[in-house]
Amino acid sequence: MPALLTAWSLDLALLLEDPPDDAVVRHGEDLLRRWASPGRHYHTTSHLVEMFWALEELEDAGEVDERDGALARVAAWFHDAVYDPRAPLGQNEAASAELAGSSLQQLGADPADVAAVTGLVRLTDGHDAPTREPLPAAFHDSDLWILAAPEPRFDEYCAQVREEYAHVPDQAYRQGRHAVLEPFQRRGRLYRTGHAHRQWERRARLNLARELDRLSPS
Repeated sequence: MPALLTAWSLDLALLLEDPPDDAVVRHGEDLLRRWASPGRHYHTTSHLVEMFWALEELEDAGEVDERDGALARVAAWFHDAVYDPRAPLGQNEAASAELAGSSLQQLGADPADVAAVTGLVRLTDGHDAPTREPLPAAFHDSDLWILAAPEPRFDEYCAQVREEYAHVPDQAYRQGRHAVLEPFQRRGRLYRTGHAHRQWERRARLNLARELDRLSPS
């Protein structure tokens, strides 16, 4: 069993009272196929693993407990499960949340957990957690960890996103991407958890400034 599928099964075992093993594996395999679908360059399992690493760091720092960490990882699996760069704004997030709700209900998850996971997936439409409540704050920050990645990885991420939008002409892409990233730079606080704010914020702002400069008209 692939390591990612094992991790998925362990998190579901923590959240479900009597996890149906075959169904858990089947849903995990479906998610892996979605993350490996053609046309993805950034939104691949590498992004998923980076979210897991970020969540582990936040859990070790005491920002979330073990159970909330599992909920956040399950939400991470679903948050880009449906991904089409040509889709209208919000459609991917809505479809991913719908998939999460349907899948977790089939697996017998507690309704409160289903609501928590689908709510986290919907947060990725706009990438803004309105409060510093531990679970949404940690999920929000883990999804945006890439902004604080070491410079070579951040630059690779920027190139990967451009590949996903290869169908968009260069000028339109520059304008659109600038409009996506610039509001992050204007936020008074980019990350919601104390740990991410202290440890990731400065590097993220430096990376954003470099990319916004690259996207500006020469």
